Amino acid sequence: MITHFKPALILVLSLLGACAHGPAHSQVRDSKYPVHWWAEVPKAGAPSWEILPQEAGPGEVILSKRNELGVLSNFTLAPFEYRGHRYNSIEGLWQMMLYPEGRNDPRLEAEGIKWEFTREQVSKMVAFEAKNAGSLAEKNMEKMKIDWVSFEGERFVYRTLEKGRQYQIIRAAMIEKFKQNPKVREVLLATGDLILKPDHHQETNPPPSWRYFEIWMEIRKLAQEGAKL
Repeated sequence: MITHFKPALILVLSLLGACAHGPAHSQVRDSKYPVHWWAEVPKAGAPSWEILPQEAGPGEVILSKRNELGVLSNFTLAPFEYRGHRYNSIEGLWQMMLYPEGRNDPRLEAEGIKWEFTREQVSKMVAFEAKNAGSLAEKNMEKMKIDWVSFEGERFVYRTLEKGRQYQIIRAAMIEKFKQNPKVREVLLATGDLILKPDHHQETNPPPSWRYFEIWMEIRKLAQEGAKL
């Protein structure tokens, strides 16, 4: 009699084995979205900071730079104008605020501090070039023991859990990026009702301005509802 139950027994053991090794990478995805958004990428060789496309949970999608969703990254080259100035990326605007602004900026007068770039140069940067420029500026801030950045002469705290001035500037700039880049608009709206997730590991409870994926969902909702942006 045991012979008759072998197929069923093998199936049960297979399922138990799968459970023991955790959930399978492949999940049932909504067919209205491109399959390649969740295409599995080998972990071997992937950067330690990266969250891979297949790591998205049910109803989620990773804003991976490995496909067109990457246009929603702060790093991406997507020129836009904001308050009379042209930027090549959100990252360039972000990191620019860490640099001295105007001749009377106290960051220029600090002894022993060297600024590798000008504010204008950083505003034109993209991707890791801009990020690295910002890292250099943060080291200077530590030496000067300041926690503020500036925009149009206004100084405000750089890291805060409130939706303060920096958050407001970044959100407004992202709206301009959305409005002025047809591809950005197309891709964001194509994500429908998916939960957008970052493609890189973030610190626990990061400031609101760091949570660009949530800002994109807010902008998407407004656009879907026909709100004037």
